[in-house]
Amino acid sequence: MADEIFKDDKIFVGKSGKPEYLTLKLANRHGLATGATGTGKTVTLQVLAEGFSRAGVPVFAADIKGDLSGIAAVGEPKDFLVKRAEQLGFKYQPDEFPVVFWDLFGEQGHPIRTTVFEMGPLLLSRMLNLNDVQEGLINIAFKFADDDPQLGDAPSNGLVNLQDLRELLTYLSKNAKEIGTRYGNVAAATVGSVQRQLLILENQGGAKFFGEPALSLDDLMKTDRDGRGVVNILSADKLMENPQLYATFLLWLLAELFEKLPEVGDLDKPKLVFFFDEAHLLFNDAPKPLLDKIEQVVRLIRSKGVGVYFVTQNPLDVPDKVLAQLGNRVQHALRAFTPRDQKAVRAAAETFRPNPQLDTAQVITQLGKGEALVSFLEGNGTPSMVERALIAPPAARIGPVTPQERKAVIGKSPIRGRYDQTIDPESACEILQRRVQGEPDEESRPQGRPRPAPQGAPPPGSGGGWGDVLGGVLGGGRTRGRMTTTEVVVKQVARSVASQVGSQIGRALVRGVLGSLIGGGRR
Repeated sequence: MADEIFKDDKIFVGKSGKPEYLTLKLANRHGLATGATGTGKTVTLQVLAEGFSRAGVPVFAADIKGDLSGIAAVGEPKDFLVKRAEQLGFKYQPDEFPVVFWDLFGEQGHPIRTTVFEMGPLLLSRMLNLNDVQEGLINIAFKFADDDPQLGDAPSNGLVNLQDLRELLTYLSKNAKEIGTRYGNVAAATVGSVQRQLLILENQGGAKFFGEPALSLDDLMKTDRDGRGVVNILSADKLMENPQLYATFLLWLLAELFEKLPEVGDLDKPKLVFFFDEAHLLFNDAPKPLLDKIEQVVRLIRSKGVGVYFVTQNPLDVPDKVLAQLGNRVQHALRAFTPRDQKAVRAAAETFRPNPQLDTAQVITQLGKGEALVSFLEGNGTPSMVERALIAPPAARIGPVTPQERKAVIGKSPIRGRYDQTIDPESACEILQRRVQGEPDEESRPQGRPRPAPQGAPPPGSGGGWGDVLGGVLGGGRTRGRMTTTEVVVKQVARSVASQVGSQIGRALVRGVLGSLIGGGRR
């Protein structure tokens, strides 16, 4: 019977009158898991994560309460798990899965970092909860860093960490008259208010998120020696103390995947599955331009081979345009004690394809722990009729690992040591402080006192002729925010050619042509 239940191209999720499967080929059509607190959403998430891992699909999931960390430990054949397996027609087999722990604060896992430049002005403004005027200032800062010769040659346009952004804002304020004529008004009061928001973020520990080495997406998309997908677990219990930082971080990561991964169309299984827990935090009070961006990313990222699964209490937490993209559904129990609750139950029921044998709205309030209404996409890409199902038991541990077990997993991690030490390259802080103090800039620096080379710059005598430049530009892509050798050389050549052309029109043409070749970060 077990051989009939478990299949290579599907994930066995549970059983109604028949086995209920999530088809791997359709898993990149996204999904939604909803239900009240304590109804079993985390266990369902673990069952899905285990199924993806067995199929060789890497997973990224935020662990809000710490319970999901148990997937790294062997399950225990407890009576209720053995009984549940027997009810579903198979023998319970304890198992464990390859796990990499991550933590923005570097306390319960490997640190995750990006640079201020890579975050971009839109998401940074969202993280800082800025108004339109303050966001305009952030856009001026990014544009200034892009145009400035010295900052433009530095790693991530000089905007590596929050200290760099602070220094740049101070510089803009001190030179507000000159900068305002080119980029727009830079008001001291606006600079001060943004600086205060940066201070709040730093006090909440957000400064640890910005720096080098920045996260490489390849480290989230690994399999182990047995071909199982690595389950990347973000320790988010402390992160949830700042919900804005949590939601913006996960949105940034989703945007990075969308932007950097190539188009692959429909695969036999996803390249990565991304679980977004407490999804309502992403959409709460989000401005329309950001909601439009989220909807676009969710709609298009499936062609990059990435499946996105939102986990929240109620389908109403997710905007309709996004909800329409979520084809695979698991609905745990909802309570209906108030008129508002009853409205939410009816709305949840209406998101399913009706089953004549079920009163969906009534069943939602009657589901027991471990039960759920399920509807997964079928072979032609249409959702199946909703069914009441008993969810399969996880094979790994239900509940958190101990601190000692977590430490052991981190100690044997395949990326151990890669992100543990922060690197502080020369960036806006050092460059602008030197400029304010009147030290020689790059063009007038005396011999014997060279400016430190940017990360990725070629060593002296390493070539860099036009053949190498064009070959690198045409043959390789760009990792946004961290310049390659080719990009450094191209920018230097562009600046040299522009100075020789002399006219304003000529400089604009050179910037336009070479700028389109080397690409640009999110502005």
